[in-house]
Amino acid sequence: MTGPDPTPSLTAARANSFPWPPVLLAAVVASAIALGRWVALPWPGLDDMAAHTVGLGFGIAGIVLVIWSIIALRRAGTTVMPHGVSSALVTSGPYARFRNPIYLGEVLLLLFFAEWTQNIWFAVAALIFAVAITPLQIVPEERHLSATFGAPYDDYRSRSRRWI
Repeated sequence: MTGPDPTPSLTAARANSFPWPPVLLAAVVASAIALGRWVALPWPGLDDMAAHTVGLGFGIAGIVLVIWSIIALRRAGTTVMPHGVSSALVTSGPYARFRNPIYLGEVLLLLFFAEWTQNIWFAVAALIFAVAITPLQIVPEERHLSATFGAPYDDYRSRSRRWI
């Protein structure tokens, strides 16, 4: 963990003023549920133990990533809120490998719900969430962290992955 630059620019004060991730996640979940009822499509996957096991694995991995990530952020004393101000650069725990483990965990949870409910719209929701969250939150977060932490963040970004 590295502390912030003592003189961050005003534009670096926060990544976003709007909490895109929870709003977007709620919107795609609500849409998947509604579309599953109104425009039900047949499940293209297999209804067997192997498919259920993979789906369960996605769910467990998603929950673990989200909880582990929140714990890492709280231990570092920085915000968990996506529209908050980062006070520490967290590069340990799940952040050692992934720059956005919470969003990755949420995508895995959407895929779990797709398999669990056999609602294809949850798989579509996972794709839409991943594609939309990148320009709405991840890119602004990267700019914010680079402006706030400078070279330590740029070094971290060069050795970690945005998604997987």
